Formats: sequence, structure tokens, C-alpha cells
Amino acid sequence: MLFHTWPFLVFLLVVLPVFFALRNTRLWLPWLTIASYFFYGWWNPHYLFLVLYSTVLDFTLVALMDHCPREGKKANVLERLLQLRFDDRVLKIAFLTAATGTVAILALAAVGPQTLRPTLIVLGIIVLLMAFGALYSSRRIWLLISLVNNLALLLFFKYARFVIENLNSLLSWLHAPLKLSDPSTLMPLGFEYLLPVGISFFTFQSLSYTIDFYFGNVHRERNFLRFATFVCFFPQLMAGPIERARHLLPQFYQFPAIRVQNFTDGASLFLVGLFKKLALANYLAFFVERVYDNPKAFGAPALALATVAFGWQIFFDFSGYTDMARGVAKLMGFNLILNFNNPYLSTGLGEFWSRWHISLSSWFRDYVHIPLGGNRHGPFNTYRNLFITFLISGIWHGAAWTFMIWGALHGLGVLITRELERSVIYRERVPKFIKQAGVFIFVSFTWIFFRAESLSDALLIARRIFTAAWQDPQIPALMLLLIALVWLYEFLYESNFREWLKTSLVRVSVAVVMVVYLCLCSSGGGAFIYFQF
Repeated sequence: MLFHTWPFLVFLLVVLPVFFALRNTRLWLPWLTIASYFFYGWWNPHYLFLVLYSTVLDFTLVALMDHCPREGKKANVLERLLQLRFDDRVLKIAFLTAATGTVAILALAAVGPQTLRPTLIVLGIIVLLMAFGALYSSRRIWLLISLVNNLALLLFFKYARFVIENLNSLLSWLHAPLKLSDPSTLMPLGFEYLLPVGISFFTFQSLSYTIDFYFGNVHRERNFLRFATFVCFFPQLMAGPIERARHLLPQFYQFPAIRVQNFTDGASLFLVGLFKKLALANYLAFFVERVYDNPKAFGAPALALATVAFGWQIFFDFSGYTDMARGVAKLMGFNLILNFNNPYLSTGLGEFWSRWHISLSSWFRDYVHIPLGGNRHGPFNTYRNLFITFLISGIWHGAAWTFMIWGALHGLGVLITRELERSVIYRERVPKFIKQAGVFIFVSFTWIFFRAESLSDALLIARRIFTAAWQDPQIPALMLLLIALVWLYEFLYESNFREWLKTSLVRVSVAVVMVVYLCLCSSGGGAFIYFQF
């Protein structure tokens, strides 16, 4: 259900009035949960089970983790096994339930339908780990189960086919008499093997809650509906921003205050996002697709301009989605975090990643970079941790070698320029525009590997940009004009003209121009790019 389609408009016209009508009752939260599940189930109701499964498991794991001592006191495992003497009654029940459940699930896997066997075996392993978690009163085991569960879902649906195809290619090259089966054969009951929309976002959001609770950064949420709404809140469910429990969960404790400013700010954010998607991203996509679908047919200027155009296309597309998500949430009185902050005005690669997809960058910083050691333990470990983090970030974006190279290039770029960007000469003597141009050129070049259909296409485009003939790219003048106007607006927004741009006259005028343009020159629909991640 795309934000810029009629079904979503009908959905919103039903959800919002009922939501506000229930403001003086306890039913507003269940209504929000139901609406969010319906929103996700509109795409494929079967895969709604994944959201519910991840939610129930993480909610349960944290509840059980809360019954384990923080100081890591060792339990008498032998006494618990032989006499079933537990210090905590909840853990005792959890152990008996998990142990019995493991036997039942594995027995069903042995005698049940073959199509269910792989799923039941994996579920049996997870339940067995839960028995060990209760037996040892170990918070670490509960955390491990959450990590294994969420990452296993992500790895299976997003990366299994890529891994198996590459392993089969390797086995064929080695002339080994073995071929691994396609992951679709592991789907239960004949369900279609699809990449669930937004799986990277809701798994990361749910997982962050478990990790934060383990380290004592958030309190345990005891209301299941509140936690379920946090995981599947429909405005940001499909493509973020990835919210943290300590920011979004408290907003569901009581009905948000109704203010006129919420409606005006929400409508303004939604209009800006809609304009970015329909008037800018989709329009740029025409030129980008024409060039990138057949790169051999175009010369260096067209390939270079298509690459730059894609950089703006993905910015307008993704930031447009998050603007609309923030706008819809604001209409209801909820505040989602800022996810983009004029990233193409960055004066360094480190700054770029503090402005681009902020919720994901901060997620990898807090849950990958810092646990690896962060900037501690010397320069070598710091650079190693940074590179690993960027490489994982590239892999997160997709199961393809192109994404791995894209992440590796950004990792190398940050390592090479890190000390330079901290130097006095760079900060004070290099003109700001030169620094911004350098960052933009590097980021644009790496987008080649992000956008290309294959690694061979990416290498071809990169090579032809520097070696192909210089000929007329035949680009629409309107495309350049739109990019130039947006870039100019961003420059003005980060200058002394910022307060002038915030005046009611300017905001209303810009809104009128956007509405007129959408009515007369809209470029049609199309799914958001980040839905595939």
C-alpha cells in the first residue's frame, strides 16, 4: 500500500477518524495495532506472520530476560535438572514448557509433512535454546536467541538464494558432484519464496529493543499491544526510519495531544515527500533507467549524468518516503526521527553518513561499530572496525556483489579521508564548496555499484565514463533545472537565509507551487526503491 496511491488515501480516511474518535478510550492503541497489521498484510497476508512471530518472540525473550540476574549469578544446573528447583517460578515454567515443546516439535518434524520439516527443525532449535536460557538463568542466551532468530529470518529471505547460487557456482568450478537446493524448497506448505517488504527495518527495530534492554538502556515493556505497535507502526514499517524503543515506545503510553500544528506540520511534511517522489524521483527515473538498462549504447556524458541523476533520484525517493512517513505520524501526534539532513551538502564522508539514512547509520554505529571496539584500542582496530561496519552496511542493502563493493568503497573512502578531514588545513583552508564537490563526486561514483543491474554492468559503466566517446547525452533540460533548484534551496537553507525560508509567505508559496506542479506535471506512481531492502 504505497503512500501516493488511492488505497492508502482510503485507508487513511478510515484510520484517522476512528483513531481520534477513540481518544478518550483504551481502544485507540488496539486500533492502531490493527491498522498497522492491515497495512502490512495488504501486500501479502501470509508474510504478516513474520512480523507477528518476531514481535511475540522478542517480547517474550525480554520478559524472561527480566527474570534473570544482571550480575550473572551462576545457577545450580544439576540441581535444577534433577530436582526442578528454580530460584524463579517463571523460569521454571519456561524451562518445562520449552523442554516439552522441543520434544513435541522435533517429533512432529519427524512424522509430519515433509514441507514443514525444515521450519519445525529450526523452531525446535530455537525452543531448545530457550530451555537452556531458563536452565542457566542466562540473559546472554536470551539475547543470543533474539540475535539468531532475527538475523536468521533476514539471512534466509534476503541472502539464502544469493549464497546458494554462489556456492553452487563454486562447486561446479571444483567439479564437485553436489548441488544445493534452492531456498524456495524450504518454504512450508508451498508458500512462495519472496523477500518480505521492509523485513530489514522491522527486524532491526525489534532487535534493537532486545539489545537495549540487555545493556540496561531501556525498561521492559509489559504491554504487548504497545510493543507490537512499536514494531509495526504503519507509517515507518516499510522503509523506516528505524526507530529506537526509548524514543517511540513512550509515545504510545497515552493518547497524543491534539494540536493544530500537528496537522499543519504533518500535511506539510507529507506534501514535501509526495513532491519528492512523484515530481522528482519518478521523473529522474525515466532518464536513469533508459541509460542504465543499456549502458553499452551511451557515451561518457550520458553515463555520468545518469549516475548523478540516480544519486538525486534515490535521495528524493527515500527521503520522500520518510517525509511522508513522518508527516502521517505527525498527523496523529507522533514524532518520528529525522532520517535525512541535506546529505549532499556534506564536507566530508563522515559527515555524509551523519546526514544520510541517519537511523540506519546510528544503528550500525551503536550495534556493530561500538561492540566491535569502536574507536578504542588504537588506529588499526579503529580502521578495521570502521571498514567492517561499512562492509556489513553494504551487505544489508542487498544480496549482490555490487552492494558489497559499494559498502567497501565507502569504508575505504572513510578510512583514507578520516585524518584529512580532521586536519586544520582541511577544516579551515580548503573552501567549503570544494569539499562539498569532492564528497558529492565520490558518493556519486559509488552509486554506480548501487544502481547497476550486475557487477559486469557496474564495471562497464565505470570504465566507459572515463574512456567512452564524448557525445551529446540528450538529457532533458527540466531535469537539470529541478536538481539545480533543489540544490539551491538546500544551500540557502543552511545559510543566513534559513529564517527567511521559514516564513509563512515562503512556505505557503512553495506549497502552492508544489501542488500545481503535482497536478500538471506528475510523473506517475511506482514503488519506493528501499522497499526491496
